[in-house]
Amino acid sequence: MKIGFIGLGIMGESMCANIVKKHDDTVYCYDMVPEKVNQLAAEGAVACESNADLAEKSDVIISMVPKSEHSKAVYTEILPKLGKGKICIDMSTIDPGVSVEIAEMVKKTGAQFADAPVVKSKPAAIAGKLGIYVGCDEELYDSVKPVLSYMGENVIRMGKNGTGITMKILHNALVGQIQNGVNEVSNLAAVCGIDIQTFATAISYGGGQNFYLDSKKDVIEKNDFTTAFSIENMNKDVHICKKLAEEKGLPMPGEMNVVRVYEKAMEMGFGKEDFSATVKVIRSEKA
Repeated sequence: MKIGFIGLGIMGESMCANIVKKHDDTVYCYDMVPEKVNQLAAEGAVACESNADLAEKSDVIISMVPKSEHSKAVYTEILPKLGKGKICIDMSTIDPGVSVEIAEMVKKTGAQFADAPVVKSKPAAIAGKLGIYVGCDEELYDSVKPVLSYMGENVIRMGKNGTGITMKILHNALVGQIQNGVNEVSNLAAVCGIDIQTFATAISYGGGQNFYLDSKKDVIEKNDFTTAFSIENMNKDVHICKKLAEEKGLPMPGEMNVVRVYEKAMEMGFGKEDFSATVKVIRSEKA
């Protein structure tokens, strides 16, 4: 089974590298940035000249691109190369409605499709320990799970096409609200003379302990916002959640505050920084 991987960005490059290390057949790769392709080729992947070239050669086609429009462009381009026997897995974080549209487009060719976005960030991608939410037919899930397990240690089928990406949006929505709580309360703690490390230790003794604070306390202390997951990407995700909530007619005032914080972070020029840099927005706000 030959696997092709499209999109070698911050996450994709490490995800593809894990497939190269663990898969016992050819792994093809493509990205619009030639240096990224060359890097993976040096690790054992086979470089392709285009998305279509990769799709023609691969039995399983995996995509990991930034936005809805990028996913749609990829699958529109490779559509003539798809057919019975091909499996497509989009691991991008995009609008659920667009993902379902792509699934329908792909399945009309006779090929199969799964949405399988990931959670956690760069270190987990490197270690092959991502969480992966899958939306696809149950029979297809049994076929794709071994491939997904090259990249993640926690893989779960959520249901039909579109449910994997919906779960990813819900996950990031909750992370945003937890993050906002950490930012606000730790900022108050600092004003009251309690440093972030002491604050995090004390929180760990009670019900407020959370992965975000445990993993980001050193970053917040050092103000080192080297990007593992960018503000601009999280901004995209919280706006997808906002749209989803509006479509379903559900009020989410907590999430709307998260959207406000991310919009301000973008206005302040923090878009390329790690998403933990939202703490700077909270620090800047006055009563």
